[in-house]
Amino acid sequence: MIHLFKKYKQVLLYALSLVVLLIVLQVMQYKFVLMNHSYELYMLFIALLFTGLGIWLALKLMKPKTEIQTVVVEKPVVVKELSEADLLQLEKQKHQLGLSSRELEALQLMAEGLSNQEIADRLFLSLPTIKTHTSNLFLKLDVKRRTQAVEKARQLGLIV
Repeated sequence: MIHLFKKYKQVLLYALSLVVLLIVLQVMQYKFVLMNHSYELYMLFIALLFTGLGIWLALKLMKPKTEIQTVVVEKPVVVKELSEADLLQLEKQKHQLGLSSRELEALQLMAEGLSNQEIADRLFLSLPTIKTHTSNLFLKLDVKRRTQAVEKARQLGLIV
């Protein structure tokens, strides 16, 4: 019952106000029967009342009731500590392939699923620079797609 009242609150309040209006009008009819200008006063009262009710109802119906909430979801970053042997192996692989440190950073962010624009924003570089790094990565790793580059880098131990 409460749910129904909440759902139709505006309509019920409007209906209740009409009932009150009818009661007031019946009382006024008896008071103004003897007066000469009862018709004019009666019409003025109705006009003012319905104008006020119309404005009130329009304001209630036009008011936005939804709130937009923004939820930011951060991906957890897994940091793996590398031993000296792992670091030497990584440097050796990097040197053999001719990868720069920025290309390796772009590759790591690519593995996290970021777009070129997001990588550029994260590394504070321009979009064309990231596209150049990506093209160089594809050539050096001998792949054609981002997913292939990430997979090959994981196989070579360049990224975790």
